[in-house]
Amino acid sequence: MTRIGLLSDTHSFIDENILEYFKNCDEIWHAGDFGQNEIPDTIINYFENTLGKKIIFRGVYGNIDDASIRNIYPEKLFFTCEDIPVYMIHIGGYPGRYSKGVKEEIVKTKSKLFISGHSHILKIMYDNKTDCLHMNAGAAGKQGWHKVRTIIRFVIDGTDIKDCEVVELI
Repeated sequence: MTRIGLLSDTHSFIDENILEYFKNCDEIWHAGDFGQNEIPDTIINYFENTLGKKIIFRGVYGNIDDASIRNIYPEKLFFTCEDIPVYMIHIGGYPGRYSKGVKEEIVKTKSKLFISGHSHILKIMYDNKTDCLHMNAGAAGKQGWHKVRTIIRFVIDGTDIKDCEVVELI
């Protein structure tokens, strides 16, 4: 069982509320628009130095991220968590309105979980055509037009994606 914290669009902002909500997670996934490469360092340092535990941190760069982030994080990330093939990209759209080439990548890689960001709109929906769950955690940062900052916590247990929690941040 792997507990995952998902966030996106921090735009150089991370606060203790986010870290507190993620404290029981095993992995943190960031779907782009870090804003500063200190964001992943802050998260990793919190887990290692404050909580005394290691986590796996995964991320992709977003459209606002500069070379310092693009040199560390890829545009697209394909990996397997437990028995779930995952595809993550910042600008990816959603079922019925995927960005160019995304649906083809989901089918080609047989992804069962598709993660994107960019829109600042929290969305979790299943795509029957690709047999894939889509998640967009909305925006965790304070920059943008969104009114509520959001993150997601969920569990992957073998082939099951479960216990999904949407968290609205104050």
